[in-house]
Parts: sequence; C-alpha cells; structure tokens
Amino acid sequence: MSEAVSNVLVATGRRKRASARVRMVPNGTGKFLINDRELETYMYAEELVRLTTRPLDTVEKQGQFDFQVKVAGGGPYGQAVAISLGIARALEKFDAELRSPLKKAGLLKRDPRRRERKKPGQPGARKRFQFSKR
Repeated sequence: MSEAVSNVLVATGRRKRASARVRMVPNGTGKFLINDRELETYMYAEELVRLTTRPLDTVEKQGQFDFQVKVAGGGPYGQAVAISLGIARALEKFDAELRSPLKKAGLLKRDPRRRERKKPGQPGARKRFQFSKR
C-alpha cells in the first residue's frame, strides 16, 4: 500500500458501539484486511461477508480496490454494518457519481439506534421488578 499513499481514501463508519476506520486504495487487487486478518476469517459467516461488501456489489466495483480496516467495539453485525458504511463513504469520495446508487440502496445512512440505558429502580431499560400484591 505504500506506493499509493497519495490517493488513499479514508472514511469512518459507525453502528451502535462499533467504529470502523476504512482505508481504500484505488487500482487495487481486491485485497481486504480487517484488523490485519482476511475478510473471510474475520467475518466468519457468509451473511456478514455479504453485508460488509454490499456497497461494492451495489456499484459493481468488486476487486478494484484494496481495503485496510481497523474496527473496534460492538458485535459482529454492528462491525459489519460499520465497515459497510465506511466503504460506502470512501466510494463516494472516490467518485461523486456513485452517491446516487449508494444512497438509493440506503448504504450512506447512519443507523442512529442505540442501546437504551438501564434505569434506576428496575432491572433493565424497560423491565420492571415483579410486582407482589402480598
């Protein structure tokens, strides 16, 4: 990656507690490293791999970029969606004309939903302790 440092695109994606920093190198070979591990070994399920690479499938640019991703926090699904958002944002930086198909597929939207906090006087966010009449 050092030979193409000048045209490296950096983007960030987040979902719940997961945060992904995506480095995208144009004119690559399709190499995909997540936390210094291959995509298929890090994203162990086929659905997670598909979710992660969805922006590339949408704009039909598989194998044209190299990705180096650092992701932390959250679970596997949240990390996959965070990486997906980061890739979509990097693709948009690469070519502004890709914005329309990415936006139409809903890939540039940050999911604002978060875990609700636990409230005092009850065991969880919404659950109440069991009521006893006697």
